[in-house]
Amino acid sequence: MTDDRRGVTPARPHQKLTEDGRRMREVLTYSRRGSRFTPTQAAAWEAYHEQWVIPDEAVDAEDFSLDAWFGRGPEDRDGLIVEIGSGVGEATAALAAARPSYDVLAIEVWRPGVAATLGRLGEAGAANVRLCSVDAVWSLEHLLGPESVAELWTFFPDPWHKKRHHKRRLVTPAFAALAASRLRPGGVWRLATDWQDYAEQMLEVLDTEPALDGGVVERWDERPVTKFERKGVAAGRAITDLRYRRR
Repeated sequence: MTDDRRGVTPARPHQKLTEDGRRMREVLTYSRRGSRFTPTQAAAWEAYHEQWVIPDEAVDAEDFSLDAWFGRGPEDRDGLIVEIGSGVGEATAALAAARPSYDVLAIEVWRPGVAATLGRLGEAGAANVRLCSVDAVWSLEHLLGPESVAELWTFFPDPWHKKRHHKRRLVTPAFAALAASRLRPGGVWRLATDWQDYAEQMLEVLDTEPALDGGVVERWDERPVTKFERKGVAAGRAITDLRYRRR
């Protein structure tokens, strides 16, 4: 976490302000969908959210500590993994359960997805995950310090496939530079998409980021085949996996 948070713009997008105090309309990389829980999701939320969900308002506190939410510091873990867009937690739960010595921060703004993830974490016994529904760009800027992340996962980010919406895509030169600065030397950024033009954009952006080395790789066999991925394959879209390492 960054040391001095005084004067930091509040995390929740609807609370971001201009310098003269007016609400700011922003171009976001996501859209918030419905928030209604199924009975199963409601039960998972009730059982686990106090332990594993970081409330939106908590990150705005000057004394916020990510380590405190995990209950251990850098000296007690092998590293911090950050997943952007954890969805319903199919990959999150399986990958985190296989890495108990790592802390996993899963960023997901869709609240039913968070609830579904909680249920999967409970079933998998993956108590090393904390979920946060705050904007990912803001979180990397203000909650994570330079060279503090062992791995970054970005699996099937919203493709914003209409051309007029491409500006909302997550993987841009500015975000690539930010993400690279948060990875520790040797740290890895894993990405996957089922949209060819987004894969090409990712390659173009990440290949020109001077702090990163990598490219297209074979499918990461540890990543579970999720319902979302199967849907893309069924629609005839090829899956592209990318892997970049921080120099």
